[in-house]
Amino acid sequence: MSKPISQIIMKQKKSLHLLKLLFLGCICFNQPMVCGQTYNIVWITCEDMSPRLGCYGDNTVPTPNIDRLAAEGVLYSQAFASYGVCAPSRHTLITGMYPTSTGAMAMRTWKRTSALDKITDPALLAIPTYEATPPAGVKCFSEYFRAAGYYCTNNKKTDYQFRDPVTAWDESSATAHWRNRPTPEMPFFAIFNNTVTHESGTFKPRSESVCDPASIHIPPYYPDIPSVRQDMARQYDNIAAMDQWVGGILEQLEEDGLLDKTIVIFFSDHGDGLPRAKRWVYDSGIRVPMIIRWPHKRLGGTINNELVSFVDFAPSMLSVAGLAIPDYMEGQAFLGAEKKEPRKYIYAFRDRMDPAPENIRAVRDKQFKYVRNYRPELPYLGYIPYRDQAAMMQDILRLKEANKLGPDQWQFWGQSKPLEELYDLNQDPHEINNLASDPTYFPKLLELRQAHEAWTAKYGDLGQMPETALIKKLWPPDGKQPVTAAPIFKIQNEMAAISCATEGSSIAYRLDGHGLWHLYTQPFETGHAKVIEAQAIRLGWKKSGITSYQLKGDK
Repeated sequence: MSKPISQIIMKQKKSLHLLKLLFLGCICFNQPMVCGQTYNIVWITCEDMSPRLGCYGDNTVPTPNIDRLAAEGVLYSQAFASYGVCAPSRHTLITGMYPTSTGAMAMRTWKRTSALDKITDPALLAIPTYEATPPAGVKCFSEYFRAAGYYCTNNKKTDYQFRDPVTAWDESSATAHWRNRPTPEMPFFAIFNNTVTHESGTFKPRSESVCDPASIHIPPYYPDIPSVRQDMARQYDNIAAMDQWVGGILEQLEEDGLLDKTIVIFFSDHGDGLPRAKRWVYDSGIRVPMIIRWPHKRLGGTINNELVSFVDFAPSMLSVAGLAIPDYMEGQAFLGAEKKEPRKYIYAFRDRMDPAPENIRAVRDKQFKYVRNYRPELPYLGYIPYRDQAAMMQDILRLKEANKLGPDQWQFWGQSKPLEELYDLNQDPHEINNLASDPTYFPKLLELRQAHEAWTAKYGDLGQMPETALIKKLWPPDGKQPVTAAPIFKIQNEMAAISCATEGSSIAYRLDGHGLWHLYTQPFETGHAKVIEAQAIRLGWKKSGITSYQLKGDK
């Protein structure tokens, strides 16, 4: 039987929690908290963008609002997505687990991209669809905030590699906002997602352009041709527009008197939405901007050079809020009372992208990147029709066919891959000069190879399995998606208790068939309600049907 989520996450009495927050949160780790104060948390996220911002030293277009955020907060110089693409990375963010532990590796798992709508190739149409399925008891980490009394909103992208559970958010829509919470005293955790910098934004120009294509610095892995400058200029135009949107959210916090009662975190879901960035394990695909503004501008203008991975975000948010971190989470807190020692390595991954098979793993420390290619027989450029809509990609493919790409663009024209790659990021930030065969670097190669193998031994890697076999492992024994058991009601003395026979499931309920769905955590008073509706869900399984219990009136 499933237990109320509050019984799972609350491992300490409130008094002990406050004492720990007092000593650890305010003293040991110098976090900008007033002891006993509950702060709101706002995530401001954008898509498909490397650190192309003024505060990171790139002044190609003005980004005054994000630069202000950095001047008043902490800029992280070494923050990394787990994948160079959105869905697996968003799965990492919402669960605190590596996608390789849950079957969330491919882009994407539970539906096909719209670029494949017109595909008739039987082999491509046979690619399976399925929901990533974490172990029983894994939750969207926002559930822990809801159970602790936060109003949780998502506006509005999810893309978690499983269908959105109704238990994750109080609101998940284009109108979700902290302003909709029942009372102004209620703390909130709110996410705002902006899609203007998405890869698709480079497929066509904006009505107003602020970026001069001639002013752009072209990375050496691109040919310096008009379409490359055009598409990169479009990306910068979109970044400038996104910055104005960030300013609007900050203004709303100020209007509501909440800016100094709220921890604001800005980041991108992965690196640039450009060829040889998005979907790749190089820094162009996984390194992201990340800025944290603490209330009252504490630590304003600080630069933090610690390695931070997306798998660390969920445990860090729980740590900041003083909530217990579930044992299943595979990341480590870099903030708050449970802050750990800084990472030595971050890990990155690439698997199937739309119809293109792949299996690449990477380990990075502060200076070196190790890449293991488990499919060296495959070229770097697989068949990805969505990516190929970009004008620059079409020209790069033409130059490849004509053998007119240069030596620094070898990752575009190579028809196979080395088994291992090693890059000195201080000397070679664009990761072009592979040092894996240089004896001078054999000790570092061995160190990072062993780090990769130790990670695999610790966490496993479902990406090494064919997807048809993976589905049977996720949904034993025959690969058919299980259905979460229906909720069970127990009503006594106007108190309602709800349970579910599916291990690790979560339950949502509402009264009289209207209003928001509430997360069930413990028995509650039925009050004047006539009907209780409930639905249960285990992540990766089909949700149960909605079960109703009539309390009063005609039966």
